[in-house]
Amino acid sequence: MKKTHIRHHAPEAIESYYNRYLNDVKENPGAPVLLDMANEVDFSPALMARLILERFLQDREEGPNTRPVLISMLRDTSLIPDPVLADQVHQCIINDYCNGPMVDCIKHSIGYEHEVLLRQKLTERDLPFLDERQLRLKGYDKTPDFILEVPVAVDGHVIHWIESKASFGDESSHQMNLQDQFWSYWNRFGPGLVIYWYGFIEELDCNRERGILLKDEFPSDIVTLRGCMSQEDEQGHNTLERNNDKSQETV
Repeated sequence: MKKTHIRHHAPEAIESYYNRYLNDVKENPGAPVLLDMANEVDFSPALMARLILERFLQDREEGPNTRPVLISMLRDTSLIPDPVLADQVHQCIINDYCNGPMVDCIKHSIGYEHEVLLRQKLTERDLPFLDERQLRLKGYDKTPDFILEVPVAVDGHVIHWIESKASFGDESSHQMNLQDQFWSYWNRFGPGLVIYWYGFIEELDCNRERGILLKDEFPSDIVTLRGCMSQEDEQGHNTLERNNDKSQETV
């Protein structure tokens, strides 16, 4: 879709698609005209529906064609004033498995489920944290999913925040996430951990020394400050016992 985006969104292409839609739907209103046309030109059905709907709204005089109006009609096709076009758009949306409002809802639900899972993991480990909602109340506009109130160590690296990604980390999406999210988190909160729950390309985990770690599950080897202090106390206690034993042997 990214490679052919410019070609399909060219003004002449949109006009050609729209005129073809008008002609075909006039001949057979019950046929899945938009869906067939999208499949024929190898384009996303949901994106094709969006193009045609946007072009349709340009011809109407009721008001300006604003993005919120367009999005609301795609989410609820009953709002489209033309019932035939509403049916055509609906067919495209329910038959698109990669784009559109239905796919966005599925992605949002899966993402929320994994955020809940991460919250449970943090609570089980007794790690104090602030979530995104709490951070927004404090005035932060761009935040990771969780800020650790007490930093921890993972694989020998200090971690201040954790971001949950319910997706596979490929090169394209990871580079976009780095630019739009992860580096800004790093600038504001320090080094952090990103969990790609559905795996990632191993070569992308190349910024550990700069402060961004990648994992595909909640780490089991977390080292906490409390654990370090307990270990130091235990080592000190053992050392004291050994010194006492040596003193007794000397006596």
